[in-house]
Amino acid sequence: MVPKTNLFGLTLADLQQICNNEKMPKFAAKQMADWLYKKRSNSIDEMTNLSLKVREQLKEKYVLEKSLPVDSQTSVDGTKKYLFAVGKNEYIESVYIPDKDRATLCISSQIGCKMGCRFCVTGKQGFKGNLTAAQILNQIFSIPESSALTNIVYMGMGEPFDNFDAVLKSIQVLTSEWGVAMSPRRITVSTVGVIPVIRDFMEKTECHLAVSLHVPFGDKRQELMPMQKPYPHTEILRLLKKYDWSGQRRLSFEYIVFKNFNDDEHSARKLVEILKHLRCRVNLIRFHSSEGVPLEGVADDKMIAFRDYLTNEGIICTIRASRGEDIMAACGLLAGKKADE
Repeated sequence: MVPKTNLFGLTLADLQQICNNEKMPKFAAKQMADWLYKKRSNSIDEMTNLSLKVREQLKEKYVLEKSLPVDSQTSVDGTKKYLFAVGKNEYIESVYIPDKDRATLCISSQIGCKMGCRFCVTGKQGFKGNLTAAQILNQIFSIPESSALTNIVYMGMGEPFDNFDAVLKSIQVLTSEWGVAMSPRRITVSTVGVIPVIRDFMEKTECHLAVSLHVPFGDKRQELMPMQKPYPHTEILRLLKKYDWSGQRRLSFEYIVFKNFNDDEHSARKLVEILKHLRCRVNLIRFHSSEGVPLEGVADDKMIAFRDYLTNEGIICTIRASRGEDIMAACGLLAGKKADE
């Protein structure tokens, strides 16, 4: 028996193709998109401005499927971590971060990750599969806070640029007028620096870009991040300097500060040197210790001194507030496991 296709996660072009294949009225595609993404319908039967005949025809080959989280945890700081089941006995996590007038959701793009960054719990799992556009979007549509979200960050489990087709489709649904109609300036996608996909991302979206840099020296960066070898940070920076960052689109660099590794003035000077001709900001991130990772974080005064040095040298620099560490929801800690495991 041929499995039915999920309408949720499809673009307007996909829906138009369905209408063409099934000999349905062309305008039905826009109506379906409206039910899927604006009215947030949960069944084909709810699409009442489609004729009963069209709805019955759709149900022969198509479904509208979303899934609720199977578990959630709430931090003392109000951060919430949601666990979603994907596939057979596999799980992903997303993190809801409320902050004054902002409500951000950090979403996953893969089950596990191939990148192998030494400091990341997700990377230690290895790679177990790509998420579909529907599974990516489901994290956004299926939490209680969905309608209140102001910002989306693709910074959860996985490397978004290693699953770019599905990520791009999800961005199209979020930002298109026929979809959620969210401003691309409310969306940030993070990457270790997959150079060929950076080009596609810049041409096909208007979202913000965040690059995981962490060390300004190639040899030391490769100690932390194996992808430094195929995608050297010098080549990443050379490419990024070709784009215009003077408008509203933002470029940022993620920099986890490790004790006695990248926290000294020598590292700060080198960071200023490689970024000085690039309009960007640096986000300093506290390292959250985890089992089997022989790295340590630094005290707050060290973080502040590092930030102040960069700021005095003309680099916009902030220290990212650490949220949800008590529920393993902070940067680098997502593992896709049930709480009782």
